[in-house]
Amino acid sequence: MSAVRPVRTGEQVATPEPLITIKSAAKVYGNNRGLSPLNLAIHAGERVALVGPSGSGKTTLLRLLAGALVPDEGPNSVSINGKSPANLKPGRELASLVGIVSQRFDLVPHLPVMHNVLAGRLGHWSLARSILSLVWPMERRAAQQALARVGIADKINERPGRLSGGEQQRVAIARMMMQSPLVVLADEPVASLDPARAEEGMALLVGLVHSDLGHANGDGRSSERALIASLHTASLIRRHFTRVVGLRDSRVHFDLPAGELDDAVLDELYDLGDGYGDVEPLAGLAARDG
Repeated sequence: MSAVRPVRTGEQVATPEPLITIKSAAKVYGNNRGLSPLNLAIHAGERVALVGPSGSGKTTLLRLLAGALVPDEGPNSVSINGKSPANLKPGRELASLVGIVSQRFDLVPHLPVMHNVLAGRLGHWSLARSILSLVWPMERRAAQQALARVGIADKINERPGRLSGGEQQRVAIARMMMQSPLVVLADEPVASLDPARAEEGMALLVGLVHSDLGHANGDGRSSERALIASLHTASLIRRHFTRVVGLRDSRVHFDLPAGELDDAVLDELYDLGDGYGDVEPLAGLAARDG
């Protein structure tokens, strides 16, 4: 069920403003087009899956939303809650807008799980507070609560290298919870996990995105957030997402409710013909995605 609900104002019914607005955003790398002018509107509460072959523009789109790239048409062609991510310096404003869970999880191997989770607060702290936290962890109780919510409270003093892939993903999600962003971006977040752990990890991520992420650090922010994830496993998309956007040749090929994603749609997107009777083998394309 879509989380976009009309708001009644007197005799009129108004649609809420999108949380994310992308207007003619494009990106060119030298002679290669990473993303053709693209238009999308995403509302709070939506869970949007990005699918498409290698080089279709999924990663470029996620990096534009994260503020890691500036659109060729100018930073204001991408807006989150009325602000351009590319215009914000890393810190409180950007951290409160966007949280990222990547395929590699990006954990610091020589630091305990506690410090990795607290890294989600770095954008909210001063430099002095961040340095002090390396010696005397700040907001320890909040980190403990975040780890308890993802089911690994007992791993708080472990090093990431001693954890399984599924446990490392939970640490990354707990870190994102500490950040408490409005938008969660996930770039192939379950590609390195086996099918059972992938299902668990995706269910956990979706569940936490639509709960009060600010509960752990007590900021009391609204639970109306958006999740945008690049994926290749159709069954996960159907079970956990409300909308699916297919990209091909750096353009939007389709934009559908997740329930309408079927073999024929994906075969056309990936130009598979009748090569696969079941869409699950598309999960293997993740390793080649760009």
